[in-house]
Amino acid sequence: MLKVAKFGGSSMADAAHYRKVKEIIEMDPSRQVVVVSAAGKRTSDDHKITDLLYLCSAHIKYGVSCGSVFQMIKDRYISIRNALGLKTDLETAFDDLYQEMNEGISEEKLVSRGEYFSAKLMADFLGYEFIDAAMWLQFSMDGSVDQESSYEALRRLAVGRKCVIPGFYGAMPDGRIRLLDRGGSDITGAYAAAALDADVYENWTDVSGILMADPRIVPEAQSIRQVTYSELRELSYIGAQVLHEQTIFPVREKNIPLNIRNTNDPQDPGTMIREAFDEEDQMKGSLITGIAGKKGFDIVTVTKSGMSSEVSSLRRILEIFEEYNVVISYAPSGIDCYSVVVETRIFDPVRYQILADIQKEMKPDHIHVSENIAIVAVVGRKMAFRSGSSGKIFQALGESNVNIRMISQGPEELNIIIGVKEKDFNNAVRSLYDKFFASV
Repeated sequence: MLKVAKFGGSSMADAAHYRKVKEIIEMDPSRQVVVVSAAGKRTSDDHKITDLLYLCSAHIKYGVSCGSVFQMIKDRYISIRNALGLKTDLETAFDDLYQEMNEGISEEKLVSRGEYFSAKLMADFLGYEFIDAAMWLQFSMDGSVDQESSYEALRRLAVGRKCVIPGFYGAMPDGRIRLLDRGGSDITGAYAAAALDADVYENWTDVSGILMADPRIVPEAQSIRQVTYSELRELSYIGAQVLHEQTIFPVREKNIPLNIRNTNDPQDPGTMIREAFDEEDQMKGSLITGIAGKKGFDIVTVTKSGMSSEVSSLRRILEIFEEYNVVISYAPSGIDCYSVVVETRIFDPVRYQILADIQKEMKPDHIHVSENIAIVAVVGRKMAFRSGSSGKIFQALGESNVNIRMISQGPEELNIIIGVKEKDFNNAVRSLYDKFFASV
């Protein structure tokens, strides 16, 4: 059994959290590969180390001294080291880094040092080997990760060893440090798990998994215990705060389960994400898996008598939106009418050009734009196995006096998408949660 365990910035914030991480690692001997982020905030008014490093880079760019900011970063890591009684020589490392900053350093290398120092300290604390991410996570010249060579390199370095790896960065073919997207330590962990064919990829953070609804609307929202990769994709697309999207692909490709856990509550099983679950679970628990949504949409409806019998009518409408680089989120249709749901922030700058082109190209009987629309997604693989799913959803909204402006459902019955006025958004989410989860 091999587990790759990734710990986020909140889990690396101070010496107390390092101790929590060590306890978690020692609880399970299969946690042999550890991926860490830079130190995060200790309190709400604290600073993330990554943000401070970006600030240092900005100071350098504009010829302003960053000495005081750099000292904050140095003091933070030294305080962690001293509190843990470690021997890692940070003073020399920081002196060398500061000299390199004065002589010229790329922003990406400078920012990557947050993860680098975190991993150095954690490797010392655990008694594990340190493997620099630049030694195995390899980028192609176009900036994409070279999975084949990266996987081969990590297997050479890590198989059979207990090791700590810094997240968030790798190296270009010429050796230059290259950063992943912000939040990229999740991605590093996923690549490591895929490279080593791990049995489980654990992602440790400060919450006990993915919540069934937005806690800002439903403060008591419970964690989702099991979710498929397809369900997770649906939830994240419509606004659920989950993992970085690129985290999913490497482990899903290898069919590796992904477990989101809470560093501050290690006994909680968190959320387990898999490609599929046993069929017998289809009849257990709630009908739906989770509720997500977001505001800021418009619905453009084009109506023309006989349009449904025209072979190319929908294509012509979509091509107009494509011409202006406006992504279509959903496209429900009716008899002799087509609707497209678009994000207001993308649609607004080209609204009148698009409407004029539709009028010219389609010569419709009517064009109507419904504004201030919020989208709510009710997601659940179990809906396909039980009758009356949509009826229960609509009943819950009707009982709460929420007027539905749009409905869309895919043939796989994995989700039901509902459009409501923005003023009804919170009420819609709240009523759906109460209907399906309040008694769970």
